[in-house]
Amino acid sequence: MTEQYRAVRRALISVSDKTGLLEFARFLDQSGVEILSTGGTAQALREAGVDVVEVSDHTGFPEIMDGRVKTLHPTIHGGILARRDDAAHVGAMEDHGIAPIDLVAVNLYPFEETVNAGGEFADCVENIDIGGPALIRAAAKNHDSVAVVTDPDDYAAVMDDLRAHGGAGDELRRRLAAIAYARTAAYDAAIAQWLARQDGAAFPRRHVVAGTRRQTLRYGENPHQEAAFYAMGETSPGLATARQLQGRELSYNNLNDTDAALALAAEFDRPAVAIIKHANPCGVAVDDTLADAWDAALKCDPVSAFGGIVAVNRPLDAGIAAALADLFLEVVIAPAVEPGAVSVLAAKKNLRLLETGGMPDPRAPGRRVKALSGGFLLQDRDTGRVRAEDLQVVTRRAPTDREIADLLFAFTVAKHVQSNAIVYARGGATVGIGAGQMSRVDSARIAAWKYEQAGLAEAGADAPPVVASDAFFPFADGLVSAAAAGVSAVIQPGGSIRDEEVIAAADARDLAMVFTGQRHFRH
Repeated sequence: MTEQYRAVRRALISVSDKTGLLEFARFLDQSGVEILSTGGTAQALREAGVDVVEVSDHTGFPEIMDGRVKTLHPTIHGGILARRDDAAHVGAMEDHGIAPIDLVAVNLYPFEETVNAGGEFADCVENIDIGGPALIRAAAKNHDSVAVVTDPDDYAAVMDDLRAHGGAGDELRRRLAAIAYARTAAYDAAIAQWLARQDGAAFPRRHVVAGTRRQTLRYGENPHQEAAFYAMGETSPGLATARQLQGRELSYNNLNDTDAALALAAEFDRPAVAIIKHANPCGVAVDDTLADAWDAALKCDPVSAFGGIVAVNRPLDAGIAAALADLFLEVVIAPAVEPGAVSVLAAKKNLRLLETGGMPDPRAPGRRVKALSGGFLLQDRDTGRVRAEDLQVVTRRAPTDREIADLLFAFTVAKHVQSNAIVYARGGATVGIGAGQMSRVDSARIAAWKYEQAGLAEAGADAPPVVASDAFFPFADGLVSAAAAGVSAVIQPGGSIRDEEVIAAADARDLAMVFTGQRHFRH
């Protein structure tokens, strides 16, 4: 079918975000388009020398109720909604003196920004736009005749069509209508979720997930899958707000692994390094400096670290950057990157270097969404943290202070390992990790094997490692496997019907064991 281009003779412009406004409005004005506008938008256009007709002059009805009612008028909505190919619609316009409106450029009151800035309840309510969504939805519904622009990024496409064809084409109008409905849906979702939180509704009757596309990815987990990265309006430091300083475009797997690495590094108060491979830690350590933490983290599994993702929780300086540059890495992410580090890593042209501006708060409330066939699961983020005073000693021997420090470290790491998770740690560093096995005893055996393979068992006699399990040991075999590898203490949630059997196995081997009462499954 031949592309139809609709002339634009009259436009309604009312925007909160005035990015690109003057260039767009001047273009329309110089193209002979009559511009209707309101409030601050009309004032900005007049001051820029653009001819503007106030909506109240166009409708013959003044703005009332502090501007709450200004565009909600039949002259406006009739001009937008009238079908130009319907004789009855055209007749109604003539009978009631309604002039057609061919373009609607509207973006909404900054509700999300007001909420994210910690606005008072009344301020948030006042920033719920009513007229804007009504105009947008009307124009999007009648996109056969009307172009609707809700994002300043789309001004250029409209101007291109008008320059080249004297009107907005079918394809552009349909695309803009889809963008418009997505915008009002996301806006309404933000309002609904905010109001639900005010009422303390943990899981409202309807929950809508909305995001803004940050990046169309080359492919998903595999080349035959398409994918994109969407941000959900978070303003706190994190992957969605990070600035890429160098390197190739981030892939789906890069983004997934980098998010996991950053979340793990953020757990610790001391300088920390987390190395992630395929969404699982392969080395984590805390120390007095990032350089020392990096050395300790890398020793855990240097083979898996090749091609991995590294997150740190302190500014990246030239010294640690030089150490990182010795290994092939896909991504490095840090709260800040010093100029010297940028210079050092510039030689690694394919390395993606990201700066977040800060670290995410591991205790901040949030939600996690997991897609299912025909639906999704929604749950709180795992913000649990176990402290020394929370531990319950269940064996004859209590852990030493050194063991307690390592037990808490290992259990924190285990929270970020795919279940079933077994983590060996010593001196604030992982020394063996078993992840994602169907059997907990298999994870325990893998962690012990990693410990042996890395050559870290040689120092075990003088400073034996501890072991953490993200969930209880259902049988004593997993604990027995760890004991055979030389561990001296165990941390686990407890709660199995065979706890007494596992405790007896620990006592028989002079192991100290503590229960946390808190599980950290990660599927």
